[in-house]
Amino acid sequence: MASSQAVEVQVGDRAVRVSSPDRVIFPQLGVTKLQVVEFFLAVGDGVLGALLDRPTTLERWPKGYFDGAVMSTRADSHGDAFYQKRVPRGAPDYLRTAQIAFPSGRTADEVAPSELAVVAWAAQMGTLTFHPWPVRRDDVESVDQLRIDLDPQPGTDFDDATAAAMHLRDLLDELDLTGYPKTSGGRGLHVFVPLAPRWSFAQARRSTIAIGRELERRLPDAVTTRWWKEERGERIFVDYNQMARDRTIASAYSLRPNHRATVSTPLDWDEVTSVHPDDFTIRTVPERFAERGDIFAPLRADRDPALDCSLDAALELARRDEEEHGLGDLPYPPEYPKMPGEPKRVQPSRAKDRDRP
Repeated sequence: MASSQAVEVQVGDRAVRVSSPDRVIFPQLGVTKLQVVEFFLAVGDGVLGALLDRPTTLERWPKGYFDGAVMSTRADSHGDAFYQKRVPRGAPDYLRTAQIAFPSGRTADEVAPSELAVVAWAAQMGTLTFHPWPVRRDDVESVDQLRIDLDPQPGTDFDDATAAAMHLRDLLDELDLTGYPKTSGGRGLHVFVPLAPRWSFAQARRSTIAIGRELERRLPDAVTTRWWKEERGERIFVDYNQMARDRTIASAYSLRPNHRATVSTPLDWDEVTSVHPDDFTIRTVPERFAERGDIFAPLRADRDPALDCSLDAALELARRDEEEHGLGDLPYPPEYPKMPGEPKRVQPSRAKDRDRP
């Protein structure tokens, strides 16, 4: 039974109250809410660096992760966990926010962490995974990170994602882009690129499509950019829509809701093909962080501008795809309004059925 006796955790000059500290969050490991908070403090410089001044959606599991736990959806809000896109009630007075606009045109004030106490407060509220936008609170229209999601499809796994990532690294080098890989915490791999903060969401997404298409040309049997699942086959999907507005990726050092309590963990390129996601958990990552420090420091919002890259070469690749190969835009996610230049947002098998006499 969870203890009703709250405790206070000192985070810098702040005292963060943790209610029900003995509540079990990961039953198979016996990990409590207090231990989740302590984990985020142990990797504090890294997780704060990943979130610093970025509007951030909180993935909250207030009851913990357990067998049968489900995420709330738009259609059914009765799940055990949910995405918190607006600042929750009772937020501390030191919390900073950023106003962001959704594809629908509606706006919201999101948490924009500026100090580690905010991370600890969010963890005490049941947050396991942080989903920061690739923008900074002082300019929410300018993308300063390119995020490439290598998503294994059925029949493929993490090893297939890492094999594709090594080819992706070479391609990024050719485009004068410096990539930094991390595990997703699941079966996939993420590669982030620090950008000079002057690019729009449309430019970042267009660049990601061009990079994905070039990787697909080089590895046609291993990589795909096909949006419709029925067309992907047993290949790694380059999820270009992760660069669309309001689509986010789990931050570095976020916990993932699974029985193993895995952590989305930054990697050096020379270890990408020799590790497994289960190597990085709430139990193992604090020691790794203490030894290695924050490998994702070059992605921080307060990084040295000399680390920033340009999308010029990637956008030139996109231009050539369009003008020389007739390759235009690709479908947006279903909740988006119809976008200029977007092809029909119809599942291919259904489109063929409609064309039959």
